[in-house]
Formats: sequence, C-alpha cells, structure tokens
Amino acid sequence: MRKRGLAVLAGLVLLAGVGGDLWSQTAQDVLKKMIEAQGGEKVLVGIKDSTMSGSMEMIQMGMNGAITMYMKEPNMMRMDIEVMGMVITQAFDGEKGWWVNPQTGASEELPDSQADSLKKQALGNDSLLHPEKYGISYELKGTEQVDGKDCVVLEQTFKDGNKNTILLDSATYLPYKTRTKALNQMGVEALSETVMTDYKTVEGMQVPHALTIYRDGQEFMKMTVTKVSFNAGLEDAFFKMSN
Repeated sequence: MRKRGLAVLAGLVLLAGVGGDLWSQTAQDVLKKMIEAQGGEKVLVGIKDSTMSGSMEMIQMGMNGAITMYMKEPNMMRMDIEVMGMVITQAFDGEKGWWVNPQTGASEELPDSQADSLKKQALGNDSLLHPEKYGISYELKGTEQVDGKDCVVLEQTFKDGNKNTILLDSATYLPYKTRTKALNQMGVEALSETVMTDYKTVEGMQVPHALTIYRDGQEFMKMTVTKVSFNAGLEDAFFKMSN
C-alpha cells in the first residue's frame, strides 16, 4: 500500500510539473509561440496580401460552390462565393463593409453589425504582430481538451469589448479552433466556431487547408482550400465598393 501511495504521489508531482510549465507562461509567451508556429515574424511581415481559393459545402442548405478569399494588409478583405450560377461578394475596404446583392446585382453597404464583424475578420498579420495598435489584448485562460487534443486557451479582446477564443494545439501552437459570437442569416447572434486542420507550408507559412464552421453546435459550412498565393499585388480599388 505504501509503495502504491508513493507511486500515486510521484504521478501527481509530475502532473504538477507539467501544469507549472503552462502556468509559468504568459499570454504574450503563447502569442509569440503561435506566431512562430505559423512561420515567424519575418515571414508574416513579408506577406502584404493573400489569396485562398477552394471548394465549399453549405451543409444546412445542401449547396456546393467555389469560394475565393482575398486579404490585404493591414485591414482589407474580400470574399467571392460562386453558387447556383451566382457570385456573392462581401468585402471590407478598410473603412466600410459592403456586399453585392445577388438578387439585384447592385453593391450595397452592409448594416453596422455585419460590417463590424467583417472589420474584425479583415485584420491581418499586422494586428497579430502589433495588437496594441488595434486595441487588442490577450489573456491566457488555461487549457481545454477539444476533439481529443490538449489545447491552450487564449482569449482575444477587441477595443469594443467583443471577445474571441482561440484554442491552440498544445503540441504545435497552431490554432485548432476559434469561438466567437456572430450574426446568422436571420440577424440573430449565434455561437460561431471554426475548426482548422490539414496545415500545409506555403512559402514558409503554415496555412490550414480544411476548415469547418459550426453555428450553435451544428455544422454550417465546410471549406477545402486548393490554392494559396501571397503578394499578388492586389490593389486597394479591388476591395472598394463599385458604383
């Protein structure tokens, strides 16, 4: 019995040592590890714009299509979705959000709530490297097991008080899952979760090539990335709303 008790005690000491390594970290330490895991500061600074294209499946609607996402530093993005013979465009030009209404073909400004969501999504690598410039702060929230993975939990807070949760695979420090509140098609706030897998190295950067989006726990969309390119020289005008 005594030997068994000593073995249990030794196990607890080892576990305490592992936990001590985690809790000796700060949010800034974890953020630096995430940056390094994705390719490092030098690689991220060198990316001025990016283009990701692939296929998508909208689970609940039973539709398939193609999707292309463009981003330009520090805060522009555009997304073109081709589905059922239509092209649906949403974009943030650094100041305002807009979309092309597929029913009319006209470009329209998005409501403030939707534009604000796009504004956050449009933040690029500069906001990761210099979060203080954008009023973003991080807090370490311990660990969580997700889909059998031990994850480090990092909470991201924007200057307006909205929060995102980033769960990093503790084995790689690459983002595995994100959680945030987002508006659904009915304009109602819902829990949005994105799972990122199948990381591949593209010009020195680790890029997920499979993404699954959940809304309130239900599969909403799957995306398979087939092509990634950087520094194509995207012009600001490409992200602006046309008349």
